[in-house]
Amino acid sequence: MRFVNMGVRVRRTAEPAEPQPEPEHEHHPAHPTHHDYENMKNKFMNELEHLPLPIWAVAASVVVVLALVACFTYCIFKKCFGKKKKSKKARERKRAGWRKIEGTEGKGEGEQKEEGEKKEGEVQKEEQENLGKLEFSLDYNFTDAQVPDAQDLPAMDIGGTSDPYVKVYLLPDKKKTFETKVQRKNLCPVFNETFIFKVPYAELGGKTLVLQVFDFDRFGKHDVIGQIKIPMNCVDLGQPLHEWRHLENGEKEEENLGDICISLRYVPTAGKLTVNIMEAKNLKKMDVGGLSDPYVKIVLQHNGKRLKKKKTTVKKNTLNPYFNESFCFEVPFEQIQKVQLLITVYNYDKLESNDPIGKTFIGYGATGVGLRHWSDMLANPRRPVAQWHTLQPEKEVEAALKAPHR
Repeated sequence: MRFVNMGVRVRRTAEPAEPQPEPEHEHHPAHPTHHDYENMKNKFMNELEHLPLPIWAVAASVVVVLALVACFTYCIFKKCFGKKKKSKKARERKRAGWRKIEGTEGKGEGEQKEEGEKKEGEVQKEEQENLGKLEFSLDYNFTDAQVPDAQDLPAMDIGGTSDPYVKVYLLPDKKKTFETKVQRKNLCPVFNETFIFKVPYAELGGKTLVLQVFDFDRFGKHDVIGQIKIPMNCVDLGQPLHEWRHLENGEKEEENLGDICISLRYVPTAGKLTVNIMEAKNLKKMDVGGLSDPYVKIVLQHNGKRLKKKKTTVKKNTLNPYFNESFCFEVPFEQIQKVQLLITVYNYDKLESNDPIGKTFIGYGATGVGLRHWSDMLANPRRPVAQWHTLQPEKEVEAALKAPHR
Protein backbone atom coordinates (compact mmCIF):
# COMPACT_ATOMS: atom_id res chain seq x y z
CA MET A 1 0.00 0.00 0.00
CA ARG A 2 2.73 2.43 0.84
CA PHE A 3 4.51 1.74 -2.45
CA VAL A 4 1.42 2.35 -4.51
CA ASN A 5 0.72 5.65 -2.81
CA MET A 6 4.25 6.81 -3.32
CA GLY A 7 4.12 5.87 -6.93
CA VAL A 8 1.07 7.92 -7.46
CA ARG A 9 2.71 10.90 -5.88
CA VAL A 10 5.78 10.47 -8.06
CA ARG A 11 3.71 10.37 -11.17
CA ARG A 12 1.91 13.53 -10.24
CA THR A 13 5.08 15.44 -9.63
CA ALA A 14 6.66 14.20 -12.78
CA GLU A 15 3.77 15.25 -14.99
CA PRO A 16 4.49 18.55 -16.66
CA ALA A 17 2.09 21.38 -16.01
CA GLU A 18 -0.40 21.75 -18.77
CA PRO A 19 -0.21 25.11 -20.43
CA GLN A 20 -3.35 27.17 -19.85
CA PRO A 21 -4.93 28.38 -23.00
CA GLU A 22 -4.76 32.14 -23.43
CA PRO A 23 -8.14 33.83 -23.70
CA GLU A 24 -8.92 34.98 -27.18
CA HIS A 25 -9.39 38.67 -28.10
CA GLU A 26 -7.81 39.98 -24.75
CA HIS A 27 -4.52 41.37 -26.06
CA HIS A 28 -4.72 45.07 -25.01
CA PRO A 29 -1.21 46.01 -23.87
CA ALA A 30 -1.94 49.73 -24.27
CA HIS A 31 -4.64 49.83 -21.57
CA PRO A 32 -3.69 49.13 -17.90
CA THR A 33 -5.80 46.57 -16.06
CA HIS A 34 -7.53 47.00 -12.68
CA HIS A 35 -4.62 45.12 -11.15
CA ASP A 36 -2.19 47.80 -12.45
CA TYR A 37 -4.29 50.60 -10.85
CA GLU A 38 -4.15 48.79 -7.54
CA ASN A 39 -0.37 48.45 -7.80
CA MET A 40 0.03 52.16 -8.59
CA LYS A 41 -2.25 53.17 -5.70
CA ASN A 42 -0.37 50.95 -3.24
CA LYS A 43 2.97 52.30 -4.47
CA PHE A 44 1.81 55.96 -4.02
CA MET A 45 0.50 55.30 -0.51
CA ASN A 46 3.78 53.56 0.44
CA GLU A 47 5.75 56.58 -0.78
CA LEU A 48 3.50 58.92 1.24
CA GLU A 49 4.05 56.84 4.37
CA HIS A 50 7.83 56.99 3.91
CA LEU A 51 7.91 60.83 3.58
CA PRO A 52 9.88 62.65 6.36
CA LEU A 53 6.89 64.99 7.03
CA PRO A 54 3.46 63.89 8.33
CA ILE A 55 0.53 64.03 5.91
CA TRP A 56 -1.17 66.95 7.72
CA ALA A 57 2.00 69.05 7.30
CA VAL A 58 2.06 68.35 3.56
CA ALA A 59 -1.62 69.30 3.28
CA ALA A 60 -1.05 72.54 5.23
CA SER A 61 1.89 73.45 2.98
CA VAL A 62 -0.23 72.93 -0.11
CA VAL A 63 -3.02 75.15 1.31
CA VAL A 64 -0.54 77.94 2.17
CA VAL A 65 1.02 77.84 -1.31
CA LEU A 66 -2.42 78.00 -2.95
CA ALA A 67 -3.40 80.96 -0.73
CA LEU A 68 -0.21 82.85 -1.64
CA VAL A 69 -0.77 82.22 -5.34
CA ALA A 70 -4.37 83.48 -5.02
CA CYS A 71 -3.26 86.67 -3.20
CA PHE A 72 -0.54 87.32 -5.76
CA THR A 73 -3.00 86.87 -8.64
CA TYR A 74 -5.54 89.20 -6.97
CA CYS A 75 -2.92 91.93 -6.42
CA ILE A 76 -1.79 91.79 -10.06
CA PHE A 77 -5.42 91.89 -11.26
CA LYS A 78 -6.26 94.86 -9.02
CA LYS A 79 -3.14 96.78 -9.99
CA CYS A 80 -3.65 96.33 -13.73
CA PHE A 81 -7.37 97.13 -13.82
CA GLY A 82 -7.09 99.86 -11.13
CA LYS A 83 -4.60 101.76 -13.29
CA LYS A 84 -6.92 101.59 -16.27
CA LYS A 85 -9.79 103.04 -14.26
CA LYS A 86 -7.60 105.78 -12.88
CA SER A 87 -6.31 106.73 -16.30
CA LYS A 88 -9.88 106.86 -17.62
CA LYS A 89 -10.87 109.27 -14.86
CA ALA A 90 -7.78 111.36 -15.50
CA ARG A 91 -8.66 111.58 -19.19
CA GLU A 92 -12.21 112.66 -18.38
CA ARG A 93 -10.91 115.38 -16.03
CA LYS A 94 -8.46 116.57 -18.71
CA ARG A 95 -11.23 116.77 -21.31
CA ALA A 96 -13.48 118.67 -18.90
CA GLY A 97 -10.60 121.06 -18.17
CA TRP A 98 -9.99 121.68 -21.86
CA ARG A 99 -13.70 122.33 -22.39
CA LYS A 100 -13.71 124.86 -19.58
CA ILE A 101 -10.64 126.61 -21.01
CA GLU A 102 -12.24 126.75 -24.48
CA GLY A 103 -15.43 128.15 -22.96
CA THR A 104 -13.59 130.87 -21.07
CA GLU A 105 -11.38 132.02 -23.97
CA GLY A 106 -13.68 134.96 -24.65
CA LYS A 107 -13.65 136.10 -20.99
CA GLY A 108 -11.27 138.70 -19.61
CA GLU A 109 -8.29 137.99 -17.40
CA GLY A 110 -10.04 139.54 -14.38
CA GLU A 111 -12.98 137.12 -14.64
CA GLN A 112 -10.60 134.14 -14.98
CA LYS A 113 -8.70 135.22 -11.84
CA GLU A 114 -11.95 135.51 -9.91
CA GLU A 115 -12.97 132.03 -11.02
CA GLY A 116 -9.52 130.70 -10.03
CA GLU A 117 -9.82 132.27 -6.58
CA LYS A 118 -13.28 130.74 -6.17
CA LYS A 119 -11.93 127.30 -7.12
CA GLU A 120 -9.09 127.65 -4.60
CA GLY A 121 -11.60 128.63 -1.94
CA GLU A 122 -13.77 125.62 -2.76
CA VAL A 123 -10.73 123.29 -2.58
CA GLN A 124 -9.77 124.71 0.83
CA LYS A 125 -13.34 124.23 2.07
CA GLU A 126 -13.31 120.62 0.87
CA GLU A 127 -10.00 120.01 2.66
CA GLN A 128 -11.41 121.46 5.87
CA GLU A 129 -14.54 119.31 5.57
CA ASN A 130 -12.37 116.23 5.09
CA LEU A 131 -10.86 116.79 8.55
CA GLY A 132 -14.17 115.90 10.19
CA LYS A 133 -16.25 117.55 12.91
CA LEU A 134 -16.10 117.73 16.70
CA GLU A 135 -19.01 118.15 19.08
CA PHE A 136 -18.35 119.99 22.35
CA SER A 137 -20.12 121.95 25.07
CA LEU A 138 -18.97 124.78 27.36
CA ASP A 139 -20.52 125.84 30.64
CA TYR A 140 -19.04 128.37 33.05
CA ASN A 141 -19.98 127.39 36.57
CA PHE A 142 -17.85 128.91 36.12
CA THR A 143 -15.72 126.46 33.50
CA ASP A 144 -16.51 123.01 32.16
CA ALA A 145 -15.31 121.78 28.82
CA GLN A 146 -17.02 118.61 27.64
CA VAL A 147 -15.99 116.58 24.60
CA PRO A 148 -18.91 114.27 23.67
CA ASP A 149 -17.99 112.89 20.23
CA ALA A 150 -16.55 113.44 16.76
CA GLN A 151 -17.63 112.54 13.23
CA ASP A 152 -16.15 111.85 9.79
CA LEU A 153 -12.51 111.93 10.89
CA PRO A 154 -10.00 111.21 8.11
CA ALA A 155 -8.27 107.84 8.03
CA MET A 156 -4.66 108.26 9.21
CA ASP A 157 -3.60 104.59 9.45
CA ILE A 158 -2.80 102.12 6.66
CA GLY A 159 -5.89 100.06 7.42
CA GLY A 160 -8.20 103.01 6.57
CA THR A 161 -8.99 103.96 10.19
CA SER A 162 -7.62 106.19 12.98
CA ASP A 163 -6.98 105.91 16.72
CA PRO A 164 -8.21 109.37 17.79
CA TYR A 165 -8.02 111.19 21.09
CA VAL A 166 -8.57 114.85 22.04
CA LYS A 167 -6.19 117.17 23.90
CA VAL A 168 -7.80 120.12 25.72
CA TYR A 169 -5.91 123.15 27.07
CA LEU A 170 -6.08 126.93 27.52
CA LEU A 171 -3.78 129.44 25.85
CA PRO A 172 -1.59 131.42 26.36
CA ASP A 173 -0.20 129.87 29.56
CA LYS A 174 -1.10 126.21 28.82
CA LYS A 175 -0.58 125.35 32.47
CA LYS A 176 -2.97 122.40 32.51
CA THR A 177 -3.54 119.93 29.67
CA PHE A 178 -6.22 117.24 29.62
CA GLU A 179 -6.47 114.24 27.28
CA THR A 180 -9.37 111.94 26.48
CA LYS A 181 -9.02 108.19 26.18
CA VAL A 182 -7.88 106.80 22.84
CA GLN A 183 -10.70 105.34 20.72
CA ARG A 184 -9.17 102.46 18.74
CA LYS A 185 -9.91 102.15 14.99
CA ASN A 186 -12.80 104.61 14.97
CA LEU A 187 -13.59 107.48 12.59
CA CYS A 188 -16.72 108.50 14.55
CA PRO A 189 -15.55 108.18 18.18
CA VAL A 190 -17.73 108.91 21.23
CA PHE A 191 -15.68 110.38 24.11
CA ASN A 192 -18.25 111.91 26.52
CA GLU A 193 -15.58 113.19 28.94
CA THR A 194 -15.68 116.39 31.02
CA PHE A 195 -12.70 118.56 32.03
CA ILE A 196 -12.71 121.44 34.52
CA PHE A 197 -10.42 124.50 34.37
CA LYS A 198 -10.31 126.72 37.45
CA VAL A 199 -10.03 130.21 35.96
CA PRO A 200 -11.14 133.49 37.63
CA TYR A 201 -13.85 135.26 35.64
CA ALA A 202 -11.72 138.42 35.34
CA GLU A 203 -8.92 136.48 33.55
CA LEU A 204 -11.19 134.38 31.33
CA GLY A 205 -11.51 136.96 28.54
CA GLY A 206 -7.83 136.72 27.64
CA LYS A 207 -7.88 132.92 27.30
CA THR A 208 -8.38 130.71 24.23
CA LEU A 209 -9.70 127.17 24.56
CA VAL A 210 -8.00 124.70 22.20
CA LEU A 211 -9.41 121.26 21.30
CA GLN A 212 -6.83 119.27 19.32
CA VAL A 213 -7.65 115.89 17.77
CA PHE A 214 -4.68 113.52 17.43
CA ASP A 215 -4.16 110.11 15.86
CA PHE A 216 -2.45 107.89 18.42
CA ASP A 217 0.66 106.03 17.25
CA ARG A 218 2.27 103.49 19.56
CA PHE A 219 5.66 103.51 17.84
CA GLY A 220 5.94 107.04 16.42
CA LYS A 221 4.87 110.63 16.85
CA HIS A 222 1.15 111.27 17.22
CA ASP A 223 -0.23 113.04 14.14
CA VAL A 224 -2.48 116.10 14.43
CA ILE A 225 -5.79 115.45 12.64
CA GLY A 226 -7.25 118.91 13.27
CA GLN A 227 -8.15 121.43 15.93
CA ILE A 228 -10.70 123.99 17.13
CA LYS A 229 -9.73 127.29 18.79
CA ILE A 230 -12.38 129.12 20.81
CA PRO A 231 -11.51 132.65 22.06
CA MET A 232 -13.30 132.95 25.40
CA ASN A 233 -14.04 136.67 24.88
CA CYS A 234 -16.33 135.64 21.97
CA VAL A 235 -18.39 133.20 24.04
CA ASP A 236 -21.55 134.16 25.92
CA LEU A 237 -20.94 132.46 29.26
CA GLY A 238 -24.39 133.38 30.55
CA GLN A 239 -25.76 130.20 28.96
CA PRO A 240 -24.24 126.81 28.09
CA LEU A 241 -22.72 126.46 24.61
CA HIS A 242 -23.28 123.18 22.73
CA GLU A 243 -22.44 122.82 19.05
CA TRP A 244 -20.67 120.96 16.25
CA ARG A 245 -17.69 122.59 14.54
CA HIS A 246 -15.52 121.59 11.62
CA LEU A 247 -11.91 120.83 12.49
CA GLU A 248 -9.28 123.16 11.05
CA ASN A 249 -5.72 122.37 10.07
CA GLY A 250 -3.85 122.08 13.35
CA GLU A 251 -0.36 123.35 13.88
CA LYS A 252 2.12 120.88 15.24
CA GLU A 253 2.23 121.02 18.98
CA GLU A 254 5.33 122.60 20.47
CA GLU A 255 7.63 120.00 21.93
CA ASN A 256 7.78 120.00 25.70
CA LEU A 257 11.43 120.10 26.80
CA GLY A 258 10.76 120.30 30.55
CA ASP A 259 10.98 122.81 33.41
CA ILE A 260 13.72 123.77 35.83
CA CYS A 261 13.48 125.35 39.29
CA ILE A 262 16.16 127.94 40.11
CA SER A 263 16.74 129.96 43.27
CA LEU A 264 18.58 133.34 43.10
CA ARG A 265 20.07 135.36 45.95
CA TYR A 266 22.05 138.60 45.64
CA VAL A 267 23.93 140.46 48.38
CA PRO A 268 24.64 144.03 47.10
CA THR A 269 27.22 144.96 49.75
CA ALA A 270 29.38 141.89 49.06
CA GLY A 271 28.61 141.80 45.30
CA LYS A 272 27.80 138.10 45.64
CA LEU A 273 25.27 136.29 43.42
CA THR A 274 24.24 132.79 44.55
CA VAL A 275 22.52 130.49 42.05
CA ASN A 276 20.92 127.31 43.39
CA ILE A 277 19.88 124.71 40.81
CA MET A 278 17.13 122.97 42.76
CA GLU A 279 15.41 120.44 40.48
CA ALA A 280 13.96 119.80 37.02
CA LYS A 281 10.86 117.95 35.86
CA ASN A 282 9.33 116.42 32.72
CA LEU A 283 12.58 116.60 30.76
CA LYS A 284 12.63 115.41 27.16
CA LYS A 285 13.55 111.74 26.65
CA MET A 286 16.98 111.62 25.03
CA ASP A 287 18.15 108.01 25.47
CA VAL A 288 16.91 104.86 23.74
CA GLY A 289 15.46 103.53 27.00
CA GLY A 290 13.12 106.54 27.32
CA LEU A 291 15.18 108.36 29.98
CA SER A 292 18.02 110.90 30.16
CA ASP A 293 21.24 111.56 32.10
CA PRO A 294 20.79 115.29 32.78
CA TYR A 295 23.13 117.88 34.20
CA VAL A 296 22.95 121.71 34.23
CA LYS A 297 25.49 124.22 32.92
CA ILE A 298 25.39 127.82 34.22
CA VAL A 299 27.14 130.63 32.33
CA LEU A 300 27.46 134.20 33.62
CA GLN A 301 28.06 136.71 30.83
CA HIS A 302 28.31 140.48 30.45
CA ASN A 303 27.80 142.22 27.09
CA GLY A 304 27.98 138.86 25.31
CA LYS A 305 31.30 137.98 26.96
CA ARG A 306 31.50 134.89 29.18
CA LEU A 307 32.75 135.70 32.66
CA LYS A 308 32.37 132.34 34.45
CA LYS A 309 30.77 128.94 33.96
CA LYS A 310 29.79 126.17 36.36
CA LYS A 311 28.01 122.83 36.06
CA THR A 312 26.16 120.40 38.30
CA THR A 313 26.75 116.69 38.73
CA VAL A 314 25.13 114.21 36.32
CA LYS A 315 21.93 112.49 37.45
CA LYS A 316 21.61 109.06 35.83
CA ASN A 317 18.45 107.64 34.21
CA THR A 318 15.87 110.23 35.21
CA LEU A 319 13.56 112.82 33.68
CA ASN A 320 12.90 114.49 37.05
CA PRO A 321 16.36 115.09 38.57
CA TYR A 322 16.89 116.67 41.99
CA PHE A 323 20.15 118.67 42.22
CA ASN A 324 20.03 121.23 45.08
CA GLU A 325 23.52 122.51 44.17
CA SER A 326 24.63 126.12 44.80
CA PHE A 327 27.16 128.21 42.86
CA CYS A 328 28.55 131.63 43.75
CA PHE A 329 29.52 134.41 41.33
CA GLU A 330 31.14 137.73 42.12
CA VAL A 331 29.12 140.50 40.46
CA PRO A 332 29.66 144.14 41.54
CA PHE A 333 26.49 146.14 42.16
CA GLU A 334 27.20 148.49 39.21
CA GLN A 335 27.24 145.49 36.82
CA ILE A 336 24.24 143.54 38.16
CA GLN A 337 21.81 145.30 35.79
CA LYS A 338 23.81 144.28 32.69
CA VAL A 339 24.64 140.60 33.33
CA GLN A 340 22.84 137.48 32.14
CA LEU A 341 22.58 133.97 33.47
CA LEU A 342 22.38 131.26 30.81
CA ILE A 343 20.96 127.99 32.13
CA THR A 344 21.30 124.95 29.84
CA VAL A 345 20.22 121.39 30.64
CA TYR A 346 22.35 118.78 28.84
CA ASN A 347 22.06 115.03 28.40
CA TYR A 348 25.36 113.36 29.30
CA ASP A 349 26.76 110.88 26.76
CA LYS A 350 29.91 108.81 27.31
CA LEU A 351 30.64 108.08 23.65
CA GLU A 352 29.41 111.18 21.81
CA SER A 353 29.04 114.90 22.49
CA ASN A 354 26.51 115.93 25.13
CA ASP A 355 23.24 117.06 23.55
CA PRO A 356 21.35 120.09 24.95
CA ILE A 357 17.83 119.28 26.14
CA GLY A 358 16.71 122.88 26.61
CA LYS A 359 17.80 126.34 27.62
CA THR A 360 16.64 129.53 29.34
CA PHE A 361 18.21 132.81 30.42
CA ILE A 362 17.62 135.28 33.23
CA GLY A 363 18.69 138.91 33.59
CA TYR A 364 19.44 141.63 31.05
CA GLY A 365 17.34 141.30 27.90
CA ALA A 366 15.05 138.61 29.33
CA THR A 367 11.27 138.82 29.06
CA GLY A 368 8.38 137.20 30.88
CA VAL A 369 9.36 134.84 33.71
CA GLY A 370 13.11 135.47 33.24
CA LEU A 371 12.72 139.24 33.68
CA ARG A 372 10.26 138.91 36.58
CA HIS A 373 12.53 136.50 38.48
CA TRP A 374 15.54 138.83 38.11
CA SER A 375 13.47 141.82 39.25
CA ASP A 376 12.16 139.92 42.30
CA MET A 377 15.74 139.00 43.26
CA LEU A 378 16.88 142.64 43.09
CA ALA A 379 13.80 143.79 45.01
CA ASN A 380 14.53 141.31 47.83
CA PRO A 381 18.28 141.54 48.57
CA ARG A 382 19.88 138.84 50.75
CA ARG A 383 16.78 136.64 50.36
CA PRO A 384 16.61 133.57 48.09
CA VAL A 385 13.87 133.79 45.44
CA ALA A 386 12.86 130.53 43.70
CA GLN A 387 11.07 130.28 40.35
CA TRP A 388 10.19 127.60 37.78
CA HIS A 389 11.38 128.26 34.21
CA THR A 390 10.21 126.48 31.05
CA LEU A 391 13.06 125.19 28.91
CA GLN A 392 13.16 126.40 25.30
CA PRO A 393 15.07 125.20 22.21
CA GLU A 394 18.68 126.41 22.17
CA LYS A 395 18.26 128.19 18.81
CA GLU A 396 15.34 130.29 20.09
CA VAL A 397 17.27 131.39 23.19
CA GLU A 398 20.38 132.23 21.12
CA ALA A 399 18.22 134.33 18.77
CA ALA A 400 16.68 136.17 21.74
CA LEU A 401 20.16 136.90 23.14
CA LYS A 402 21.35 138.36 19.83
CA ALA A 403 18.24 140.52 19.37
CA PRO A 404 18.68 144.23 20.23
CA HIS A 405 17.67 145.03 23.81
CA ARG A 406 15.98 148.18 24.99
